[in-house]
Amino acid sequence: MNSKARGLERSRFEFIFENGRKENVLTELKKFQNEDGGFGHGIEPDFWLPNSSPMATWAAGQILMEIGADKNKPIVQSMVSYLANSIDNETGMWRSVLPENNEYPHAPWWHWHEGVQENWSFNPSAELAAFLVHWSDEESEAAELGWRVIRKAIDHLMGKSEMDRHEINNYQALVEIMKPRLATFESKINHSLNEVSEQVMVLAEKCVNKDVSTWTEGYQPLPLDFINDPSDRLCERLGTLVEENFDFYKRQASDEGIWDISWNWGSYPEEYEIARGFWKGILAVNRYKQFKAFGYLKPMDSKREILFIKPGRIR
Repeated sequence: MNSKARGLERSRFEFIFENGRKENVLTELKKFQNEDGGFGHGIEPDFWLPNSSPMATWAAGQILMEIGADKNKPIVQSMVSYLANSIDNETGMWRSVLPENNEYPHAPWWHWHEGVQENWSFNPSAELAAFLVHWSDEESEAAELGWRVIRKAIDHLMGKSEMDRHEINNYQALVEIMKPRLATFESKINHSLNEVSEQVMVLAEKCVNKDVSTWTEGYQPLPLDFINDPSDRLCERLGTLVEENFDFYKRQASDEGIWDISWNWGSYPEEYEIARGFWKGILAVNRYKQFKAFGYLKPMDSKREILFIKPGRIR
């Protein structure tokens, strides 16, 4: 992490594991923000568009949520302004992929073409709308815009029998952000938050690849792609698969204690290798965070090394 990861991941690592300052995370995050308040510059390493995009702004918003950023921070307020001004009024959603992506190195799934939005649906609009509500004043135009998108996103969700992993993650985040706003949610949305939460959990359970023998075969939706801590009700539904996922991560870790990615661009070979290195830092932070949440890590020793505790029965 110290020698190879980006400054953004190093600051997150320090914040989560070493009582680091959230201001350090904000300083690193600010490097990816543009004057219009949106984010770009490859914060999501698989597309290198420097201009602001809703998807890059989503990536930044997740980190702001992680550190509990205050809504009055300038970095947050300018992001809220970008989101309020960048929605596609025709669709009532944010565009997941922009035409400008094609002008810069990118993975093939970030390539823009006519009709591409159908592949992405409410990824990341469902979560971006929740960000707007979370960081805006209650009666503001930005908050009302967020609620309008959430209503549309929930109507979409409740009619689905299956869903892509990443879109499910967006809805999982939406549910968590809405929990402190239960009364407001249920006064504005046609479904209770419990109904929404149950539907998201059903879709997540259906999406998980439960065949452990195939987990090494490329990019797979694994149990821990949907679970952040042991209080998640999905843990009970998936049972020992959660423990098996932790064991799988332990087996897949390199001697340095990091993970390689399971996907390839198939183009831009030099840029791909750079992105691959960035992703190793991101995966390390995210996965060690999960190990910590489940109590599977010992405290750092004097060498600042993280040590695994062997996973046992999750209760």
